[in-house]
This record gives sequence, structure tokens and C-alpha cells, in this order.
Amino acid sequence: METLSSIESFVRSAELGSFSAAARRLSLTPGGVSKNVAKLEADLNVRLFHRSTRSLTLTEAGEQFLAQVSGGLDSIQSAIANTSNAGGQPTGTLKVGMAMAFGRDHILPLLGEFLSLYPAIKPDWRFDNRQVDLIGEGFDVAIGGGIELAPGVVVRELAKVHLVLVASPAYLANKFIPKTPADLEKFDALIRYSQTTNRITPWHLKSLAGEQVTIELPPRATLNDPEALCNAAIAGLGIAHVPMPHVLKHLESGALLRVLPDWYTEIGVISLYFAAKKLMPAKTRVFVDFIVDKFRSQQLSEKWSAITKTD
Repeated sequence: METLSSIESFVRSAELGSFSAAARRLSLTPGGVSKNVAKLEADLNVRLFHRSTRSLTLTEAGEQFLAQVSGGLDSIQSAIANTSNAGGQPTGTLKVGMAMAFGRDHILPLLGEFLSLYPAIKPDWRFDNRQVDLIGEGFDVAIGGGIELAPGVVVRELAKVHLVLVASPAYLANKFIPKTPADLEKFDALIRYSQTTNRITPWHLKSLAGEQVTIELPPRATLNDPEALCNAAIAGLGIAHVPMPHVLKHLESGALLRVLPDWYTEIGVISLYFAAKKLMPAKTRVFVDFIVDKFRSQQLSEKWSAITKTD
């Protein structure tokens, strides 16, 4: 396996452009990666990189060697992971990226059962509200919505997601009930700030009858997190426009009520994303199948549909 480690250090250094970046990807020290590459160069009797204090570039021989080995490296690693398992069980570190609130509320509760089924797998789960680079950052799987697909990325849909308008019973107690989107102008609006577009997000609403309107209201408060919007609405500060995965528990408890229940917003789907490989590691395959099965058995797509939820 020593030669394989040296090849992996070389390939990741070439892909990422530095020993330091490769070290972070491989959980090694930069000195360890450099040593692995140097040993590979000694074994091959050829220099693979031009080194300087500011850059790391491939030599002609390095470019040729990279073209020959990089395509097969992932397959070799997958074969090793699928063969060298513990008692026939999938094994290895499983690096998964997911949004903070969504992962905490809907994926983390499944961890105990998953580990009881696959005790040899070591979860490395990263909760972060950003799109991760599956290949460059070494993620096995990412979970999210609205992700720009890179070449070689496979998608498994988990659930369609809608946004709905909500407010607390206390906030609505002494107010008239809005009947149309135009009535919302008389209410306090809790608006989401998008870190993707760096602007506040208008409410693009669609009715069950197929009508569509866009509402832009002066914000009573601007927040950049759906959980914060839910909490602000529960506190009676106004009407919020939030995804069903975040607000469903509050609707079920009665802490929040739907406003204009015949109107909602479609925002696409929540999906699993992973790199396409001829030989998928067993750890990745069982995780994907496990999560897809759980979302199906819990009927989360149906529960998160605004069309089936009325007050």
C-alpha cells in the first residue's frame, strides 16, 4: 500500500496545486505528502514536479504520469474499501456535507440507526450552509438543494420542497385574515437575506389555481436563516416565508399557522449528490440507499408539500 499512498499524494497534489492542499484533503502533513511524492520520484527515477516557494507545477513526465494513473486511482481505492472490510461490513470514513439546520433536524437523528447497521463506518459529517466541492474537498456525499451540478456528479432525489407563509396565532389574533397576496402589504414582513445573491429574497407565490405573483414588501426584519425566520415568527414579529422542512414541526405543534394557505412557492428538490464511479465504495452505496429509504418510508416529500397541508 506504500506505493499507492505515494501515487495518491502525487495525484491530489497535482489536482489541487500544492502539497498543503493535498495534505488537508488526505489528512496528512504537508511534509508527509512531499515525502511521499519524493519517494515516488525516486522509485520512478524521474522528476514529477517543478517546485518553488510559490508554485508547484507538473513536469512533462509528471503530466504524462498523471494522465496514466489518475483515472484508475479512485477505482483502486474503491476496490480496496469494498474488499478490505470488517467482517463483511462496509468500512471507512464517510464524509458528508449538509446544511446546518436541515442536517441537524433530519439527517443527524438517523445516525444512531445507521451506525447500528454499519458499525465499521466512521461518519465525518460537515454542517455548513454552502455548496461543497465533492471532488476537490474529498466529500463522499452532499445533501442539499439548488446545487450546480459538475460533470460526473450523480443525483438521487429525496423530496420536493415548498415554501409557505406563516405567522403566530398571537400575531394574527387581532388582525383581519388576508385573503389575497395584496393584503400582505398591511402586515409586518420577515424577509430572508440570500447569501447566494447578496440581496433580500422576494416572495414568488403560486396559487393552487395556478396564479403567480411576486410580492416585495418592506422588511420588518431581515434574517439570513430559515430557523431564525421561524423563531421570529413564533415570537410574533410578523409573517415569514419559510421552507416546509423547517416549519412543519411548528405547524403541527400550533406554534405557527399558515397564512394564505392556498398560496405557496416551489423551490425545487432536496437531493443526495455523489461522484459517479464505476465501482462505488460500499460505505457510500449503503449510506445513499439508507437515506433514500428513510425519506421514502417517512413520506417526507408528501409532508413537505404545501399542496397537501391546509389549516
